[in-house]
Amino acid sequence: MCTAVSFKTKDHYFGRNLDFEYSYKEEITITPRNFPLNFTNKGKVSTHFAMIGMATIDNGYPLYYDATNEKGLSMAGLYFPENAVYFPEKEGADNIASFEFIPFILCQCADIKQAKARLKGINLTSTAYSEKYPVSPLHWIISDKNSSLTVEQTFKGLTVFENPVGVLTNNPPFEYHLHNLSNFISLTSEEPTNRFAPEVSIKPYSRGMGAIGLPGDLSSASRFIRASFVKLNSVCKDDEASSIGQFFHILSSVAQQEGCAKVENGYEKTIYSSCCNTDRGIYYYTTYQNSQITGVSMNNTDIDGKRLISFPLKTEQQIKMEN
Repeated sequence: MCTAVSFKTKDHYFGRNLDFEYSYKEEITITPRNFPLNFTNKGKVSTHFAMIGMATIDNGYPLYYDATNEKGLSMAGLYFPENAVYFPEKEGADNIASFEFIPFILCQCADIKQAKARLKGINLTSTAYSEKYPVSPLHWIISDKNSSLTVEQTFKGLTVFENPVGVLTNNPPFEYHLHNLSNFISLTSEEPTNRFAPEVSIKPYSRGMGAIGLPGDLSSASRFIRASFVKLNSVCKDDEASSIGQFFHILSSVAQQEGCAKVENGYEKTIYSSCCNTDRGIYYYTTYQNSQITGVSMNNTDIDGKRLISFPLKTEQQIKMEN
């Protein structure tokens, strides 16, 4: 499964853990302004906002997992099985296939306000990219520096939610996650006070006891609570190194270690973690095997070009020896 987070210090940061049992040979992918984007039912867009993110490139097309455009708007798709519903094409609607939803929004929207307006009338279709890449059941988080949205299409249709915590995981639907926060309303980063029996001398015996009850398992509901608590209680300096360091610490609080979640084809693990400085267009990442942070700057490439620019992931552990 996966966890996505929007986080702000002086700059805005957006990223995610991608948790799965195997890789699809994803790469850091920059789609420059003049790369032609062909949409299944909307034709070709020849000129658009540039974007950077993680994608699998197939037949020259970027299948984005998450991305940020040059204006600072970000979007990520997360696994949403049994709840996501895609419909046949509808007359009068903007029929968009799920695999092209991220570039469709990011190529033309500069902020959440514009994204909200563009989401009206969208119908996510059941069109698959190919037999090799069938339709994936997803829901999405869209963020700018000021706010976040969650987009879900279920049997009820497409719904856009305000996302006040700037966090998204997987099932259940987003409304459940927001309601579930109430079950943890008493958690605090501070030393707890004795409300159990004030007339009895009961004192904390350890630091951190204000957060007793914070879920520690790998389920998506628990990861939503844990990521929200860690993010919303984070204390961080405004400089770049501190900000990206803190962001990766937030993601590490919900990372999946190989061997702890067995699935049919092996064990789920955090394939990669990402953190994009959306103000500067710098995409940072780590992988399961390589915990060293690597960065790619969109603005150090030809973002006016017509060809995709990609950077294979550095997946082997890089260790700095002092002697």
